[in-house]
Amino acid sequence: MNRTRTVFDPGIDEITVVLDDGVAVVTLNRPAKLNAVTPEMSASLERFAEWANDDPDVRAIVLTGAGDRAFCAGSDIRTLDAYPTPWSFRNRRDYCDALRDVRKPIIAAVNGYAFGGGLETALTCDIRLAATTASFAAPEVKLGWIGGGGMSALLAGSIGPGNASVMLMTGDAIDAQRALAWGLVSEVLKPDALRPRAMELAQTIARRPPIAVATAKANLAAAADMPRAAAMAYEREMQTISFATRDAAEGRAAFAERRDGIFEGR
Repeated sequence: MNRTRTVFDPGIDEITVVLDDGVAVVTLNRPAKLNAVTPEMSASLERFAEWANDDPDVRAIVLTGAGDRAFCAGSDIRTLDAYPTPWSFRNRRDYCDALRDVRKPIIAAVNGYAFGGGLETALTCDIRLAATTASFAAPEVKLGWIGGGGMSALLAGSIGPGNASVMLMTGDAIDAQRALAWGLVSEVLKPDALRPRAMELAQTIARRPPIAVATAKANLAAAADMPRAAAMAYEREMQTISFATRDAAEGRAAFAERRDGIFEGR
C-alpha cells in the first residue's frame, strides 16, 4: 500500500484528501464556518465517493473537520435559498447519499459540533469516535424543518426511538459522554488523541482482506434492512463468496504458516 500522498483533487480548498498507508483522510476545511457544507463541497464529496470506490489503494476512510470547534455544522444555511423551489431542493444530490454509496469502511473522527447535516454525515459513517469537546444535535426543528439525509432512520437505529425523539423534537444538543452512553459513538477521547486513534483503527481495518471488510459492511446494511431470516441467509451467501477469494486462501495459508497475510483484494 502507498505511504502518504495526495491522490484525489477535490477541486476546491474546502476539502482536503490525503492517502496515508491505505487510509484516505478526508477533512472538511471551512473552520471559520464550522465546516458547513456548500453545494460545491457536496459535489466534491460525490466525486470523492466514486473515486474511493474505484481506487484499490483506498481500504478505509477517516472523515473529520478542520479546526477544533466543529466536525461539520451541516449544510450552509445561507446557500439553501439558492434552490428555486422546494422540489428542486428535494431532488438535489446530497453528500450523505454519496457517502452511503461508499463500499469501504468510513470512520468519523468527530472533533466538535456535529449538527444537522453534520450529524447525518457522522451517522452515515460506519464507526464514530468523538473528542470530549464534541456535541451532537438535530437542530432543524428549531428552524421549521427536519433533517432529510437519513436523520430519523439512522438516529433511531443508533440510539433507539426514544432517545432519537428527544433529539429530533427538541433540537437540543447532547455532549460526547451522553452520546457514548446512548451508543451514538464508540469511544470518547481527548482532543489530541482523537485523530491518532481514528488512524490507528482505520489502519488496522486497512490491513484486513478488503473483500472480507466490504462484505462485512454489506452484511451489516442487510441486517438493518431485511427481516432476520433473510439477512442470515444473505450473510451465508456472502460468506461463501468471500471464502472463495484468493485472499481467503492466503489467510488460511498465512494462519498455517504463522505469518502475516498479504491481501490484494482478489
